[in-house]
Amino acid sequence: MVGLHFPLGLVTITGYDSPSKELQWLLSVFAGIVMCKIVYELTGVVSESFFKGYTKLNNAEKVEWNNRGFSTFHAVIVAVASLYLLFVSDLFDEGSNDELIIDRTSTLSDSILGISLGYFLSDLAMIIWHLPALGGVEYVLHHGLSMVSIFQSLVSGQGLIYILLVLFTESTTPFVNLRWYLDVAGRKNSNLYVFNGVALFFGWLVARILLFVYFFYHMFMHFDQVKEVYPLGFYSLLTIPPVLSIMNLLWFWKISNGMIKTLSKARHSG
Repeated sequence: MVGLHFPLGLVTITGYDSPSKELQWLLSVFAGIVMCKIVYELTGVVSESFFKGYTKLNNAEKVEWNNRGFSTFHAVIVAVASLYLLFVSDLFDEGSNDELIIDRTSTLSDSILGISLGYFLSDLAMIIWHLPALGGVEYVLHHGLSMVSIFQSLVSGQGLIYILLVLFTESTTPFVNLRWYLDVAGRKNSNLYVFNGVALFFGWLVARILLFVYFFYHMFMHFDQVKEVYPLGFYSLLTIPPVLSIMNLLWFWKISNGMIKTLSKARHSG
């Protein structure tokens, strides 16, 4: 086995990674990048064929339109995979084996983390290249923290359950993207826009607010295991999730205000 060693005693990961695992990680990250490129191109081709308004968009809008295509695709994949690994499979069942929950991984889970890392790399590159058209500093911060967390869990084999809980929050992304699509398509007054706004509100409440409450509760109840994580990973678990949760709360405030305005407008127009 090969060990990863970094100075200052912050990271000492020994006995988890091997040449075969490292190859799997690299292939998964590469697959995530290729996935983004393929879906980006397909989104443009399909949209041009089936949505007449696509050809009327300017270049910046077409870039964002296609970008949100692979963003939605990634969100569906990681949300379904996270749901399966967390609640359907027995990977994290308390009595399924003697291994600490904080140390449990699988080939599927490592592959999902690698694919997700490839997505965040691709999306972050596009955000920075087109800054601020695809998002501001808050998106750079969000993606940066996500990549740091995913990378640490992938190479250490620790804390996977918490990474998957955070990745499941991507389940709200399709609603965010649909809202943007409808706005650009001039359908802000449609019933679909209203229904999507309500779905986004409740989806965000469950997946990004209440789920983080469960996240911190689970950490508290298993803190004896959390303390077994290598130092940098341990301190990341204590600092990065609170930052993400604060960002989610701020975005939730904006979503709530947007939903109230949309419902009020729909009620008056009705």
